[in-house]
Amino acid sequence: MIYCGIDWAERTHDVALVDDAGQLLAKRHITDDTAGYKILLNLLAEYGDTAEHPIPVAIETSRGLLVAVLRTGKRQVFAINPMAAARYRDRHSVSRKKSDPGDALVLANILRTDMHAHRPLPSDSDLARAVAVLARAQQDAVWNRQQTANQLRSLLREYYPAALDAFAMWTNGLCRPETHELLRLAPTPSRAARLTRTQLQAALKRAGRKRGIAADADRLREVFRADSAHQPPLVEEALGKQMLALVLQLEAACTASDQLAEAVEDAFPKHPDAEIVLSFPGLGVQLGARVLAEIGDDRNRFADARGLKAYAGSSPITRASGKKSAITRRWVKNDRLNHAGYLWAFSAITASPGAKTHYRRRRDDHGDWHAAAQRNLFNRMIGQLYHCLQHGQRFDEDVAFPTTAETAAA
Repeated sequence: MIYCGIDWAERTHDVALVDDAGQLLAKRHITDDTAGYKILLNLLAEYGDTAEHPIPVAIETSRGLLVAVLRTGKRQVFAINPMAAARYRDRHSVSRKKSDPGDALVLANILRTDMHAHRPLPSDSDLARAVAVLARAQQDAVWNRQQTANQLRSLLREYYPAALDAFAMWTNGLCRPETHELLRLAPTPSRAARLTRTQLQAALKRAGRKRGIAADADRLREVFRADSAHQPPLVEEALGKQMLALVLQLEAACTASDQLAEAVEDAFPKHPDAEIVLSFPGLGVQLGARVLAEIGDDRNRFADARGLKAYAGSSPITRASGKKSAITRRWVKNDRLNHAGYLWAFSAITASPGAKTHYRRRRDDHGDWHAAAQRNLFNRMIGQLYHCLQHGQRFDEDVAFPTTAETAAA
């Protein structure tokens, strides 16, 4: 049996091949381009790599063109956590020396001795991987949008609190086009106080408003002209320029989020598992796509529902030593899936009577805090999702949350 380890870098990679005895058979330094990939594949073929019996590869990343080339066919590719590789290096050397060729050898030896303890990259379909790219990008865009909006809110609070009062009545006030148009028109409170009713109405129309323009213009004019404290004029102008720069960033973040959301809405429903995922209460297209992006469609990825629950961080862990024992939440988990699970459980409480009853039982009977009760609900529902995906079944409220005699009497 031959094992391959690749120390990944941005422009070049180091490759090492070892046999069952740990003997170094070959090492190469390849470039991150087509020529380098051909050298790697030829090296693997030289040492017995075939379509039916490919050589397993360990690498410290799960993305990129190199990984895509290696994943063709039946080859198992193992994405090894860099921290795990560092700990393995310490098993054989205390000098703390490190080199790229040495790291490639370490990765190859990890497969030689502990391949059973690591899982290969899942064999997800191309559509599932495409949905994962779009869903994660949309999630990142939403987080970036929120971060920029928070920065803008903090800046406005420093010198322009009237703007926050003016836009507070609008849902997602700082992300709306009306807000951006008005802030460009009046980047400082002094300029806002001089706006006429006609100017305000024109700004709202440019932003796309169709109704309630006159009433909103009157309200905005009243808020902007109210007495308030001011920064010194020069400081106020400087802060206004900083605010306009943030508005440009926020507009770009909002546009990216909306465009990626449309791409997700186009791609996710085409996946065969979308019907089952969307049958669960609390999961819409965007949130359902995020869940599918993290669990994939490889049915053999998780040995059982417990594996998926641990991966999602919903199931608790027990830490016991001597007479001490404690049950705590998981800190090592898939953060994206865990975040999606929090939103899923929050929405399911209002979308499913059974989920609401389960949540109330955890709060009232078990004394859980809100977050703990939601995590317990997510733990239950993601186990149900695993079952439904394995058996090709849609969510059934009566099966998922059977009504007990006590609940029926209540």
